[in-house]
Amino acid sequence: MTTDPLLLTGELAEANDRLLRTVTDLAAADVAAPSLLPGWTRAHVLTHLARNADGFVNLLTAARTGADIPMYASVEARNADIEAGAGRGPADLLDDLRRSGQRFDVAVAEMPPGAWGATVQTRRGPWPAALLVWARLREIEVHHVDLAAGYRPADWPEAFAQRLLHEVATGLADDPTAPAMLLRPDGPARDLVVGDPEGAPTITGPAPELAAWLTGRGTGELLTVDPDGPLPNPPEWI
Repeated sequence: MTTDPLLLTGELAEANDRLLRTVTDLAAADVAAPSLLPGWTRAHVLTHLARNADGFVNLLTAARTGADIPMYASVEARNADIEAGAGRGPADLLDDLRRSGQRFDVAVAEMPPGAWGATVQTRRGPWPAALLVWARLREIEVHHVDLAAGYRPADWPEAFAQRLLHEVATGLADDPTAPAMLLRPDGPARDLVVGDPEGAPTITGPAPELAAWLTGRGTGELLTVDPDGPLPNPPEWI
């Protein structure tokens, strides 16, 4: 389950290409239509992805130079940028997404080896800069699904789904509000334990379906519960 930034750049490039192909086929009515995220159109999601890339460029630059550069000027500025960009047409959205992704790639290429160990301030708190490539890959893959434009969790590459599942399960293991459960991905992957395993239900299914359910991107209809019963209610994934 590596999150080594240099090993993930190839996967990131492939994920970005898949996203751009999806956006290329969207018309004006399509980008103005609702996404899976409440209150956001597809144009909101695409603008968020572009500004997220620029925010990560800020953090990579901070790690490389030692300067105090925030991801966003403020939460209000971030939200205003998304709203302002959401009224654009598909050609402008696609160009912004492509150019911002290229800026991120350049910032990654400019990182000296020692800078990856620097700590940066993300919206989720302090992170090592080495996690930013994984974070960008996660943003692209999850929000590609949120576009509701034909890309589904089942289309996630297995390696990505496994990483996401492990990350979310690890977070739940530290969350006292999470229900106890044992997650059992299909295949050779090991079980993941959340809470006290004694008497906890076992949830079994493909890794992409487990990850989608835990992140609110799937209903879990392909998952099985043992002993038989309803799926637990995990806390909202942010």
